[in-house]
Amino acid sequence: MEKIDIISKLPYSKPFLFVDKIIKIDENGVEGEYTFDADLDFYKGHFKDNPVTPGVILIEVMAQIGLVCLGVFLLNEKVNKNTLMALTSTEIEFLKPVFPNEKVTVHSRKIYFRFGKLKCKVSMQNEKKEIVCSGTISGMVI
Repeated sequence: MEKIDIISKLPYSKPFLFVDKIIKIDENGVEGEYTFDADLDFYKGHFKDNPVTPGVILIEVMAQIGLVCLGVFLLNEKVNKNTLMALTSTEIEFLKPVFPNEKVTVHSRKIYFRFGKLKCKVSMQNEKKEIVCSGTISGMVI
């Protein structure tokens, strides 16, 4: 499966698509990028005069790249318009803020994929290669 095909099969669209590029992907993990556009609505109020990317959005980026993209790759031809992927659990530690116009890279390693449930160890780095957040994310195919 081509990397661009994976992105096209994601169940998201702008402004809630948080995957710009898949750098590499195989049955054990994925690496991808996203750049936070300064015009995204959540920056208007989080925080006044000093915008920071909300943690829930950082989790969403990690889930879209590190879990859903990998799930689409692993399921391959079984993914269609009726396939739903639901987030079931997260345990994330936040270490540094992410600001508007920052590009982040998400690294994900599969822990397991069985019975329709995928669990991954995921980390996000900024352009300085500093880890901004990391942890585990799980989801399942419905």
